[in-house]
Amino acid sequence: MEITGEQLIPVPQAEVWRGLNDPEVLKACIAGCEAIERVSDTEYRVVMVASVGPVKAKFNGKLLLSDLKPPNSYSLSFEGSGGAAGFGKGSAQVSLKTEGAGTRLSYSAKASVGGKLAQVGSRLIDGVARKMADDFFTAFNEKLAGPAAKAAGTAAPATGKRRIHPAWWVAGALLLAFLVYLALQPAH
Repeated sequence: MEITGEQLIPVPQAEVWRGLNDPEVLKACIAGCEAIERVSDTEYRVVMVASVGPVKAKFNGKLLLSDLKPPNSYSLSFEGSGGAAGFGKGSAQVSLKTEGAGTRLSYSAKASVGGKLAQVGSRLIDGVARKMADDFFTAFNEKLAGPAAKAAGTAAPATGKRRIHPAWWVAGALLLAFLVYLALQPAH
């Protein structure tokens, strides 16, 4: 599976970079995320719980960052496992560019899945991916733009472009959440 997308975030590039590298900000923006632990400057552990109906599963994942060029770009690799529910692994590239008073975040990710994850249809994947990405970016924009908007005494601008797919770390953590969701879907 290959996924790409971009989002206009209404805050300066340095703030977006800090947010993308702050485990507490990401944990607050990713539904079902129990923990994001910084193991080193380039490695994170992620624990997520997802429920669909009466089924609940805990997923453990690992993110490795590389090719860091603060505050412009980085690459990452990721893997996550939910036991019998399935697993996912892949890589992503994330880049930031100043655009007006905001930041254009672009990403490209490749992922492979196994177990129950591999049994889900592409139409369902696309719909779930859009919803998860929308939810993540809405929360991320509110988290970052809220304090800046309060300081300026104005309301935070609405999110920019809506052409979004799942991303991780923005590409990584979001994709792990997506994989958790897929693992819990009944086989069709």
